[in-house]
Amino acid sequence: MSLSRIARQPRAGLLGCIHQQLFLNPSSLPGGADTRPMSRVPYRRPGEPKDNRPPWKKIKFDFAKGVEGVGRQMMLLKKELLDPLVGPEGKPMLEHMLEQNRVVWEFRGSECLGQWSVSSDREIGGQSEAYLKLGRNDNTCLLYGSLNAAPPRDGETRYSGYCTLRSKQRLCSFDRKTHFDWTSFNTLHLRVRGDGRPWMINLAPETYFSHQKDDIYSYFLYTRGGPYWQDVKIPFSKFFLGHRGRIQDDQHHLWLDKINTIGFTLGDKVDGPFQLEIDFIGVCKDYAHTEEFAYEKYKRNPEV
Repeated sequence: MSLSRIARQPRAGLLGCIHQQLFLNPSSLPGGADTRPMSRVPYRRPGEPKDNRPPWKKIKFDFAKGVEGVGRQMMLLKKELLDPLVGPEGKPMLEHMLEQNRVVWEFRGSECLGQWSVSSDREIGGQSEAYLKLGRNDNTCLLYGSLNAAPPRDGETRYSGYCTLRSKQRLCSFDRKTHFDWTSFNTLHLRVRGDGRPWMINLAPETYFSHQKDDIYSYFLYTRGGPYWQDVKIPFSKFFLGHRGRIQDDQHHLWLDKINTIGFTLGDKVDGPFQLEIDFIGVCKDYAHTEEFAYEKYKRNPEV
């Protein structure tokens, strides 16, 4: 009820209107419960067009692709069943025990780029751009684009300005999740060439509880810039735990038996072009490094 209407009401009429609004229509209260049925509608950002198509029209049915997909999944299932007969991860036992270096990702063709996904704040209305392509001689991966920290003018988003390169989830037959087992190694090894910007390396392990699905272990990657390559070795003990961009007080070391993805994030709030060239990403065993975890683990006293 507007203020002008309240001003024109006499005392008796004013009390009657307030009684009617508060007691006969409880949904008008700030915390009142509305008895109308609530429909669960997916979130749609301001300015995004609404998709009014029925659900069955959003599914693409193709019989030829279905047959091709089944054949591909059967080949993956065959490989999945035969590899353990050779040894761990399809390697002989002696080779697996003596392995000290392993190249996990390398870029030697256009099919290698399909294992990665690129995103930026353009997905939330920002102005940053990020692209991925092969470098010279098709032997490296080049991530380039432009960073813009200006937030979108939608009245909701307060911070912006990021670009991310992330590996896709590793899948086995019939789109079941599988993980990287790096328990035999203790160091992440990269060969990169950047432009002097600081990056964040993110490792996403498999979690047990649903509220831990956004837990990510991160560490910094400082590129020197210039025409020379740099070999970067980061012990896994240096990675710290974060949840949705916030560093957690309850820190614990990274479990290497189930690693899902690795990612590179740029968000230094410096507008302008950027580029990061990657030769390979691997893991290695450094016998000189004996540190288990580089940060203090806070323990709460149960008696307090």
